[in-house]
Amino acid sequence: MHAAIARITRRIAERSAPTRSAYLDQVDRMAARPRGSDRMGCANVAHAFAALPANDKLRVVAERAPHIGIVTAYNDMLSAHQPYEGYPALVRDEARRHGATVQVAGGVPAMCDGVTQGLPGMELSLFSRDSIAMSTAIALSHDVFDAALLLGVCDKIVPGLLIGALHFGHLPCVFVPAGPMGTGLSNNAKAKVREQYAQGQVGRAELLEAESAAYHGPGTCTFYGTANSNQMLLEAMGLHVPGAAFVHPHDGLREALTREAVGTVLGITQRSTRFTPIGRLVDERVIVNAMVALLATGGSTNHLIHWVAVARAAGIVIDWTDFAELSAVVPLLARVYPNGSADVNQFQAAGGPGFVLRELLDGGCLHGDVATVSARGLRAYTDVPALAEGGALHWRTLPAASGDDGIVRPLAAPFSATGGLKLLTGNLGRSVIKTSAVPDDRHVIEAPALVFDSQEALLAAFAAGQLERDLVAVVRFQGPQANGMPELHKLTPPLAVLQGKGFRVALVTDGRMSGASGKVPAAIHVSPEALCGGPLAKVRDGDVLRLDAEAGTLQALVDDVTWAARPAATIDPAQHAAHGHDLGRELFAGMRRNVRSAEEGAVTWR
Repeated sequence: MHAAIARITRRIAERSAPTRSAYLDQVDRMAARPRGSDRMGCANVAHAFAALPANDKLRVVAERAPHIGIVTAYNDMLSAHQPYEGYPALVRDEARRHGATVQVAGGVPAMCDGVTQGLPGMELSLFSRDSIAMSTAIALSHDVFDAALLLGVCDKIVPGLLIGALHFGHLPCVFVPAGPMGTGLSNNAKAKVREQYAQGQVGRAELLEAESAAYHGPGTCTFYGTANSNQMLLEAMGLHVPGAAFVHPHDGLREALTREAVGTVLGITQRSTRFTPIGRLVDERVIVNAMVALLATGGSTNHLIHWVAVARAAGIVIDWTDFAELSAVVPLLARVYPNGSADVNQFQAAGGPGFVLRELLDGGCLHGDVATVSARGLRAYTDVPALAEGGALHWRTLPAASGDDGIVRPLAAPFSATGGLKLLTGNLGRSVIKTSAVPDDRHVIEAPALVFDSQEALLAAFAAGQLERDLVAVVRFQGPQANGMPELHKLTPPLAVLQGKGFRVALVTDGRMSGASGKVPAAIHVSPEALCGGPLAKVRDGDVLRLDAEAGTLQALVDDVTWAARPAATIDPAQHAAHGHDLGRELFAGMRRNVRSAEEGAVTWR
């Protein structure tokens, strides 16, 4: 095991010992109870199974058959989740072959960030994660299940399902993905049209044509954003059927993998010899494995928030220092857009998660002795699934060499010796930057600040030609308490245009960028946030700011006396009051008041 990774894991375990111990005590107490229909009153049992076919009622009550709950994020708004429509029937059919029964325990809300980017609905996006976690808990609160299958793929949905499931840590759980859409317009071509539109070189018709060619059918968006990072992390955590992440929704292999998920979860219930509840499976080593996989593939910065929250749900405490120290020793093995030009289909064809995990395991960068839902352990996730003649599911060993060393590389010849994530500290607070997609000559930016209190104000200034200079754009009052910490992905094209013109530009914000954070240096998640009196509220137009991703610093180059005496700006009360009073945002006011900082996972429940 790599010495630094082992040391960081030990530190996390020691820090988490009290909360993890209390969590595991709760898991064990819940697991020790009699099964659901045996411990419940007769009226409760009758209500629980009233709608089941008679033969299923007989199985689950009299014959004590294993009973699986499905928690689904199906809806038609998310291309990635549309394929889930038929999954319950498929799961029921397969469960009956195993002598088990199934109920859809509940549905969870799932919003598409691609629809809401730059619009008011995006202010609900981060909080939708905890809403999904609560909805998962409501679904499982019927408390009659021996195991659960979790159907979700996208940005906040997987973390929300995982947080909710970990609060029912006594249940064995398997995540069931649906796969990516086919390759459409290339990511580079899509980015070019967006930049052309930002400059007025093409119109709305051309932009819509390009976007529709990129996002064109069922399945996950094909860039390596938060949704596809979710899938990589679930593979590294051993919570999928091995290799299930990036098989297309309508590939025949997808049905076989979904059916296999039923047998997999039944193989880890209390009736089996390999009882593996999710609360025991997700331990400190598994959390570190997820962090390593994220860094090795240049995954979404959103997971510096989401996986902190996931870890907390299992009684484990991690922070951005842990991520940064891991990043310093974990090599970058993949380049997938926006970290390169390939999409996830090309990543899969070049070796995909299996290749990356094999290299990390063989190089001592992953804890290989962890539990997984597969009986073959984490090594199973280095193989790829396939259908034999006759349709039987099997796994084959990947070739030793990368299928395309422009997309995935071995540990001995990485794209970079580090994971491309840096923690920035200084008199502006703590923040993070993803450098893996940023040109080397842009890792240090020193320029005057231009301060904006909304992304709309920055876009308006760009449209008016007021940003044609070296600058550090400060976009503040975008944190969790201010307005729900929306993604600011709409700022990427104009800032990329300015960078393309030769200006030295950077973004500093207490908001989020999307999983598609790209080539413009961006210090994001600045904590504490401006609304809470964070130092970003002290910045004024013209202050020289220095973002130094090499030294790991983020500084306002203002003398200490002036800085200490300067009052923090406040947002206009009328403007702030207007936030959250349309499109349902007022319903989330309690979450905004109670949410913890980004580095604490922006959790609203602890």
